This record gives sequence, structure tokens and C-alpha cells, in this order.
Amino acid sequence: MPGPWFVYILRCSDRTLYTGVTNDTDKRVADHNAGRGARYTRARLPVRLVYVEQVEDRGAALRRENEIKRLRAADKRALVGREKRR
Repeated sequence: MPGPWFVYILRCSDRTLYTGVTNDTDKRVADHNAGRGARYTRARLPVRLVYVEQVEDRGAALRRENEIKRLRAADKRALVGREKRR
């Protein structure tokens, strides 16, 4: 699908972080909170969007998601802390 894609990080109710990709952040967060998201977030509702990064396409989004997922927890918290929250 053409158009911008986004890498996002959610803060779950247990304070853990979940990283994903989408082309519609509002819909995706609503899906997570409705229990239609990833299995990981379904067990940790509600979730809150704490980080969004726009990328060029789906491939770039998946690569960036993988980079973020490989970060240490402290580095993820630092990333979330220095970006604007939605």
C-alpha cells in the first residue's frame, strides 16, 4: 500500500513496551485496545501510544521496527522519552 508508514511503540498496562508498524496509527491503537491487536497486547490492556516515527514505506517500517526491537529496554525507554507523544 502506497503512502507513509509508521513505526509505533505502545506502553502496556504493565508498563512494558510493544513495537509495531502500521499505515494508520489511530486505527491500529484502537484495534489493540479493542482486543484485536497482537496477542502480547491483548493480555496487557489498555495500551497507550507513546512513540510514532514516520518512514517511507512498509519495508522501511519493518526494518526500523526490527532495529527498535533489538534495542535494550533502557534504550527503548530513552527513545520514547525524547520523542513527542501522541
